[in-house]
Amino acid sequence: MKSYLAKNNEVERKWRVVDAEGQVLGRLAVKVAMALMGKDKPVYTPHVDTGDFVVIVNADKIVLTGNKAEQKFHQTYSRYPGGQKTYSYARMMERHPDRLVKLAVKRMLPKNTLGHNMFRKLKVYAGPEHPHTAQQPIKMEL
Repeated sequence: MKSYLAKNNEVERKWRVVDAEGQVLGRLAVKVAMALMGKDKPVYTPHVDTGDFVVIVNADKIVLTGNKAEQKFHQTYSRYPGGQKTYSYARMMERHPDRLVKLAVKRMLPKNTLGHNMFRKLKVYAGPEHPHTAQQPIKMEL
């Protein structure tokens, strides 16, 4: 018996849409990261991007459990002296809820070129509309 290894030009990529309304951030990010990597497909191959495109809508209605909104922080650094900035998750939810979801998913993907290509297949929108209706996305149940 031989093991099947997927090839990049043979992979069939579908479009999936996820409604994030009322979903817990971390649990949503795990499911989306698995779909982006292709781990939920039988043709999964670790060194080939076998995942689907994922569109997340209603990112502004995501839920953080406990006191994470006030206690967790995101830090950025501009590499200049005094260039470190810290934002609470509550502030990020108010201003850019799509970035919060992208950060959670990005940190669950591989930290290499393959992971970067997987992350490019993620589309996040704060509202209920998205411009990807022409691709006929399939609703993804969580």
